[in-house]
Amino acid sequence: MKAFIRLYIDAYRGLSRPAWMLALVMLVNRTGAMVLPFLGIYMTQALNFTIREVGVVLACFGLGAVTGSWLGGWLTDRFGNFWVQTLSLLVSVPLFLVTPLFTSVETLAIVIYLLSVVTESFRPANSVSVARYARPENITRAFSLNRMAINLGFSIGPAMGGFLASISYHWIFYGNALGAFIAALIFIVFFAKRKGTVRHKSTDIKTTASTRPQSPYRDRAFLLFSLLCCIYAICFFQLLSTLPLFYQKTHALDEKHVGILLGFSGFVVVVFEMLLVHIAERRLSYATSIFWGTALCAVSFAMLPMPTGYWVLYASIFLMSISEILAMPFMASVAVQRASRQTQGAYMGLNALAFSTAHVFSPFLGTRIADSYGFGLLWWSTSVVLVGVSIGLYVVVRKM
Repeated sequence: MKAFIRLYIDAYRGLSRPAWMLALVMLVNRTGAMVLPFLGIYMTQALNFTIREVGVVLACFGLGAVTGSWLGGWLTDRFGNFWVQTLSLLVSVPLFLVTPLFTSVETLAIVIYLLSVVTESFRPANSVSVARYARPENITRAFSLNRMAINLGFSIGPAMGGFLASISYHWIFYGNALGAFIAALIFIVFFAKRKGTVRHKSTDIKTTASTRPQSPYRDRAFLLFSLLCCIYAICFFQLLSTLPLFYQKTHALDEKHVGILLGFSGFVVVVFEMLLVHIAERRLSYATSIFWGTALCAVSFAMLPMPTGYWVLYASIFLMSISEILAMPFMASVAVQRASRQTQGAYMGLNALAFSTAHVFSPFLGTRIADSYGFGLLWWSTSVVLVGVSIGLYVVVRKM
């Protein structure tokens, strides 16, 4: 037991104060992130949209995420990560507040697109901040700390969102606005005088970025890696689109129980992420860790069609959370170490773009397959795709 506690403490040792503050900003922001997990249910229950119409609106969120990821990376390389993060948080506040005023498919799709552009431009800028304030040997753990904060917020936010949605769906939008505003205040107060003060060279995978400062869009190995990450994310992000609908329609769960299940996912990541990443850094290569993370995601979806009790839902989302822990931080580290300092924003922007593109295809494809062929075929096909992606990522990362 003492050895376990010591290992857990070691996982947090050596992380800088700015890294902890970035995590705090992310925690506050994500604690208020109540809209996306309930957006599909909101549209079907409050606005009476069909499943296909829900897929269209959620795909517009994904299109906005694609635009925001590219724009955020471009702006970060030109104006710095501080201003991009600050404006993203502040501008999102009024957008969240006015979103409930739009109730048709067309108008809601437009405002969700704009909201997504603004909120997702935060991601590449934040990733650059994490990379620049972390020591080279702690980059993966710094990303893990940030993601742990995201998931702690995600464990709290949906639970709060489920409670607020049971009163009125409008409150989830107001709660998201409040979280973004408080996060902006914390970020500005701590980082206003610290932007650009930390400098270090990035350590690279075999080919050093300093001798190869090319655009990520001409880096063929990284483009293939990003494509595979995108396919993984398309499968994984069913968690935010079709999975809540599956809970509601197949298992008859109400908003509160859906929120508890999604919150359980965040709780698992909070408890295990830093420890598992610390162990994986010592014992596994990037390729091996990403392979097992992707493979576990395949197993988690394969469990969903099992005709058993609620325990399968918790077991499935537990494995999905472990998948996230083993795969996503190391995917971000690959992007950081592949880039030079001059192209960090572009590389992190492309990395974010891969995941943002998934927000387009994940709900669009997921809702259509579920509507036409049922959730069972959706989960089995997702599992098969993930098995292929796990092998592809292993091969590509090893070659990189």
